[in-house]
Amino acid sequence: MPERLHASSDRYPPAGRDDALALETDVLVIGGSLAGAWAALSARRSGARVVLAEKGYVGTAGAAAPANVGGYYANPSDPEQAHKAVHARHASACDMDDLAHVRKVYVQSFHAYSELEALGFQFHSRPNGLSQMGRFIGGYTLHFLRQALKKAGVKILDHCPALELLRDGDGGIAGAAGIARQQRKPWTVRAGAVVAATGGGSFLSGAMGTRGLTCDGHLMAAEAGATLANLEFSALYGFAPLGSPSTKGFMYDSATFYDGNRRPLDAGSGRKATEALARAILETGGAYAVLDKAPEGFERWARLNHAVSFLYFDRLGINPFKDLWPLQMLLEGHTRGVGGLVIDARCATGVPGLYAAGDLTDRLRLVGAGMSGGGPAVAWCFASGQWAGEAAAAHALSRPASRGALQGLGTAGLRPRRQPRHDLADTVRDGTREEILPLQKHYFRSAATLGTSLDKLDALWHQARDHLAPEGPDHALAAREAAALAASARWLQTCALHRQETRGLHRRHDFPAQNAGGLLYTQRISGLDHPRLWREPLAWAQDAPPPLAGPRAAGDTPRQPQDTSLTASHAH
Repeated sequence: MPERLHASSDRYPPAGRDDALALETDVLVIGGSLAGAWAALSARRSGARVVLAEKGYVGTAGAAAPANVGGYYANPSDPEQAHKAVHARHASACDMDDLAHVRKVYVQSFHAYSELEALGFQFHSRPNGLSQMGRFIGGYTLHFLRQALKKAGVKILDHCPALELLRDGDGGIAGAAGIARQQRKPWTVRAGAVVAATGGGSFLSGAMGTRGLTCDGHLMAAEAGATLANLEFSALYGFAPLGSPSTKGFMYDSATFYDGNRRPLDAGSGRKATEALARAILETGGAYAVLDKAPEGFERWARLNHAVSFLYFDRLGINPFKDLWPLQMLLEGHTRGVGGLVIDARCATGVPGLYAAGDLTDRLRLVGAGMSGGGPAVAWCFASGQWAGEAAAAHALSRPASRGALQGLGTAGLRPRRQPRHDLADTVRDGTREEILPLQKHYFRSAATLGTSLDKLDALWHQARDHLAPEGPDHALAAREAAALAASARWLQTCALHRQETRGLHRRHDFPAQNAGGLLYTQRISGLDHPRLWREPLAWAQDAPPPLAGPRAAGDTPRQPQDTSLTASHAH
């Protein structure tokens, strides 16, 4: 049982700190990128007092900060435009999206973009000088939102990562606690409701803008009892020049690809070449590209709209349109993938007082089994941010504030069950990344590789659960990030093991075809030490999901129930 936050303890958070920051508010938003900022503004417009806590700096945080992207929307007054937007990613959804839901999201994002304009926001201009709704420059957008938050009276806590959620005596979420890194002291915010908008997770792959996306919100919500879904749709790797973090995919439709021996690959262009490039990297030690298919005027357009993508080339004196340059593949995972927290139409998680928005949530209804990044992601951040902020404000303002003692729900990395060790964070973090990042393990999945990986991840998680603890406030974040990565990797690999087909961003080397029966289902998972996995039919489809066989299908850490190739040690 986790200890009360302010109970006497020799573990972090420390008890009796008279220098600790303690605040009270109606709505606490955790995460200050697009979804979190818009959730905070929406809650504030609903009449709630709002505190926004961000791991980094509100204005430069999140995957959106270094990006230039066109956010999707559906103008209800323009049926042709709306139809085109709603169907833009339908082909890649593998029959798992819900077009009615897609339209609802994109209509909401249209209204949000209109509200932004009313606040004075200027959408990015086309080369002809005309502004186009939905064209966002990440840095400018987040700076604008920061100023809007301050003007609205939202209290911003920069460099204040949340470490755990707090629960009141009635079982509802009533705030969070964390560490103010610059002041090196703990903080506590007591709140009537919490919106988690901590983003997806790329497992520290090095992809641009993802350093802070370490699945913190996934773990905190799961500790509170929330459910996750569809985490298997995560094997998304972005292309980047070797040594560069930039995974912007726009340029690769103009590329010719080569293997590590500089032999041309018959791989097509863009993301269609992903599997061929992955094989080339594994089999020949590398891959190369050249943008020799770019149409006239493309270079000028690209440098104008995506200048950051060319810093690497300019620094090294490479002409990417004529010279071969080495390529790498960086995992983007949940950040541009699909799975996350299960939420309802009001973005409630099912845990009283806890709401979620943005890439932290499950986006299957929006994009199916395909990529969520780019236009759908921006639209979802604004739509879900608005719904979550409004719902959290309504919840907080409809009930009296909790005045009793609060219980900290943090487990691994905060409150070890056994003898604490302060030297485990690197071991847990690096061991987890070794099971998730390599192409041969995560892109080319099979029962054998997933089972072996899960055995190692189980050991890492239980090691973290039993012993991982920070030595003090300076190490608290590293310990919690390591625990969050380990927990999320176990859930991901468990989901991947149980989906016995290849569909969208989930590829099984041993089940290379899409389920011939067309049985459409969502996979849900919850729990920490003994995760429980189950299937549910898609609410917008009528197929019944195939049952999970085996004695562990609804109980302890699930393994592949129908795969006889696993050894007894894998099957436990």
